[in-house]
Amino acid sequence: MLFSRFKTHLPTAEEALKGRPEREFGVPDRHSVLGNPLLGPYPEGLETADFGLGCFWGAERKFWQAEGVWTTLVGYQGGHTPNPTYEEVCSGHTGHTEAVRVVYAPEVIPYTALLKIFWESHDPTQGFRQGNDVGTQYRSALYTHSPAQQSAAEASRDAYRTVLRNAGYGDITTEILPAEDRPFFPAEGYHQQYLDKNPAGYCGIGGTGVSCPVGVAPAPEADK
Repeated sequence: MLFSRFKTHLPTAEEALKGRPEREFGVPDRHSVLGNPLLGPYPEGLETADFGLGCFWGAERKFWQAEGVWTTLVGYQGGHTPNPTYEEVCSGHTGHTEAVRVVYAPEVIPYTALLKIFWESHDPTQGFRQGNDVGTQYRSALYTHSPAQQSAAEASRDAYRTVLRNAGYGDITTEILPAEDRPFFPAEGYHQQYLDKNPAGYCGIGGTGVSCPVGVAPAPEADK
């Protein structure tokens, strides 16, 4: 019963698992599709964006296929437990959501274009679930790396909320918060680019079919 409760209840810092000071598993050096380093260092001029949109296996593939994306990696973000494991996150006792970190060239693909991929690749009105995947680790989230990203993310949410409501959907439940106080913890190696290594593997994410307005915030402002 406790496990079931935490599937749809975000734990407080006091309730969360203690975690550990260091990651207890390795992460591959390079992206299996793009060939670039996963953990950096990243070339000058690239920017970082973090997205939570359900099971990170399918979510990561959505972004690595986009022109201008230099590397992607999956991990855990938005919770309390330092250096969690996959099993701990899935228990609901860490507070993290499954996230994708995207390192991109803003002159090729602006942040607003990444937001369009984000909104159209999942249903942001479902709270602690995506389709048949139920749990706090599947919640929709945007963790921003600058005031400009924060502003663009909020503007895109407001614009997409209108078209979703017109299409009969409920309100957007996506959390939009600064990444500064919400560290990204890379996931285990077997999760990285999972659908490249397992082409027939499970992909639980799916969009609403409702197109997200493009350019809801000025693209140059989103990447300053």
